Amino acid sequence: MLAVIRIFIMLLFILLSCVFGLLLSIVRPFHANNVHVIATWFGSMAKMLGVKLVLTRHPEAVKAGPAVYLANHQNNYDLFTIPAMVPKNCVSLGKKSLKWIPFFGQLYWLSGNILIDRSNRSKAAGTISKAAEKIKSNGLSVWMFPEGTRSYGRGLLPFKTGAFHTAMSAEVPVIPVCMNTTHKTIKLNRWDNGTIYIEMLAPVSLDKNISAREHAKSVHSIMAAKITELDAQVRDK
Repeated sequence: MLAVIRIFIMLLFILLSCVFGLLLSIVRPFHANNVHVIATWFGSMAKMLGVKLVLTRHPEAVKAGPAVYLANHQNNYDLFTIPAMVPKNCVSLGKKSLKWIPFFGQLYWLSGNILIDRSNRSKAAGTISKAAEKIKSNGLSVWMFPEGTRSYGRGLLPFKTGAFHTAMSAEVPVIPVCMNTTHKTIKLNRWDNGTIYIEMLAPVSLDKNISAREHAKSVHSIMAAKITELDAQVRDK
């Protein structure tokens, strides 16, 4: 019964968020803080899932300015957890196909996020250039999931290089955002689903003399180690 109630609340919340988010985005289309405001709404829904979020931000990340944020992507519940960490003046990079999802897709686009066509390499490269230009000219940050897909319990998947090309083109650091493993830890019929730890690490500057692929491997190692550490925190709690 609890699961049914939660599913109903989630669906109602998503519908209302799309309506009010669209109204907000129509009043101020593509505003730099639309994504932050809407992400905060979604992050607040973690309580409804019976989850307590513990958010930690490295002091250097808080004052870093424009950057490319890199977060691990695990499952559909991420929609109600990791958005709590999205900072002001930040947009995300998502698949162009999202635009056609009723209400949510239009909200995603109009709120200022950047859509990328992954099926077309030349267009994808153009979108990376567009994202880098937005960072430079508007002082925006970009939120990305470098794995490119949800991991569904397979651990931190290999990173694609697009995020690193974007950061290097814009001449900004990357800031890793790590969440402990949540695969099969949230049960909709269970009242208390425990604690989820999300940590924003120190900015990582990227040397242009080193390839994006090498940077991807290095940051992957940093994030994998932190996720292991956060998983240990959950076990020891």
